[in-house]
Amino acid sequence: MRWRGIVATHSWIVIKDTGATAYTRFDYTAWGQPIWIDRFVPDGRWFGRDPELVFAADGKAAEAMLPEIRETIRSYPFSKPGDYRAWPGPNSNTFVAAVMSSMPGMKASLPPTAIGKDFPFDRRWIGLTPSRSGIRFTLGGYAGLTLAWVEGLEINLLGAVIGLDLRRPAIKLPGLGRLGIEAFHVVHRA
Repeated sequence: MRWRGIVATHSWIVIKDTGATAYTRFDYTAWGQPIWIDRFVPDGRWFGRDPELVFAADGKAAEAMLPEIRETIRSYPFSKPGDYRAWPGPNSNTFVAAVMSSMPGMKASLPPTAIGKDFPFDRRWIGLTPSRSGIRFTLGGYAGLTLAWVEGLEINLLGAVIGLDLRRPAIKLPGLGRLGIEAFHVVHRA
């Protein structure tokens, strides 16, 4: 595994429309058009790191989410060439956090190694967390504090996260991620 895959996380969105024979993957990257569609395989590795499922939905619940997911991707405010910044954001993790935030039923949290997840994609310094289960305060992604049921207690300093997860007992450490009970994958079924 290469160093980027060890200390950081790249997030992306994968959807499958009703009746479709293949999945569609949306990535936010630094080169070319920031939002790529199907540039990479849906379950591909990132710098040698296996993909980690954060949230999954199927059936009618997934079908109901698809229009909002597509609209959030279409209207993402940092979608012009040159908008991407690896640190503190907006980056791939900021992009996925924005999509998660647009979906009230998506009660999930990006890993603590997802640098950029706390960048204010909505340009607000204080507001609800992407899971809508608590509050987030951020100083432009450079520093911040999150207190939420799903995300837990997180202190963000220069993109590094340290924190506690009481719902699924664990500590969160920069570069290491979660140490404790493995994060379960939220599955929302119809």
